[in-house]
Amino acid sequence: MNTLKEDLYIPSHSNIESIRTEICSVASVRRVAAMLDLSPEGLEEKEPLPRGWQFILMAADTQKSQLRADGFPGLGVAMPDLGLPRLMLGARAVTYIKDIPIGSQVLRKSSIQSLTHKTTKTGPMAIANIRHTLELLGEKLLALIETQTYLLFPASRGGVSAASGAFTADVSGYRVKTIVPDETMLFQYSALGFNSHKIHIDRAHARNVEGFPDIVVNGGLVTLLLTDFLRLEIGVTPSSIHVRHLTPLFCGHPITMVANKMNDKWQLQAYDNRSILAVDIEVETDEF
Repeated sequence: MNTLKEDLYIPSHSNIESIRTEICSVASVRRVAAMLDLSPEGLEEKEPLPRGWQFILMAADTQKSQLRADGFPGLGVAMPDLGLPRLMLGARAVTYIKDIPIGSQVLRKSSIQSLTHKTTKTGPMAIANIRHTLELLGEKLLALIETQTYLLFPASRGGVSAASGAFTADVSGYRVKTIVPDETMLFQYSALGFNSHKIHIDRAHARNVEGFPDIVVNGGLVTLLLTDFLRLEIGVTPSSIHVRHLTPLFCGHPITMVANKMNDKWQLQAYDNRSILAVDIEVETDEF
């Protein structure tokens, strides 16, 4: 994408920080396990929350009357109306500092780190970087830092099923696994994160408004599937992850997950049914 004009806007911190208390409840954690078809055994109070499952602590609680037209409940912090109704997750970075005990309370702080407006040959867009921190309440210990990058676009029925110039390859690697996310999994993930974005739950909206061929698999869900693949089948626990979302993945279509060891890091990738790279994750770990 060729950028013709770019303006960086960093809002006043005092106007955009959101602070709230969340509970890492046993019930919510066990429901994540149920969604992933895992046994709840060992998911008890004081046991560490599996890394990657923190999405249950990131949910918004936007009133229905205040939802965006696409149903998205927000970014965890108030953001000005940019006149760009289409929104997609572009990237995510998470640093794990300390495990969160199941049953504990955490203090979540969310803020707009940066908001970049761009005018391109295809029209205006914006890039929003939202920073979240989770702190163990009472201990004043930082548990993790997560930055989410969202891309905002004008209204369009031209949703693309694959990114232009997307990387295609023969899918192979150290460990490979294929999964087919269905409507039930998408519904449960969206419910656990209180995410009502219509591209994940409303097939008519995804097709007729956004221009996609089917409902879109949540970017966070793909990241969760990949990090759990690494955790459960290879035995690696991340200390940080850097995620790039390159092209959408769709409900009912196979996703091939690949894990490769790259020197002192791991690389996780998700390919669609056409062997197009959709998600790429660099994983750092303390275990080498």
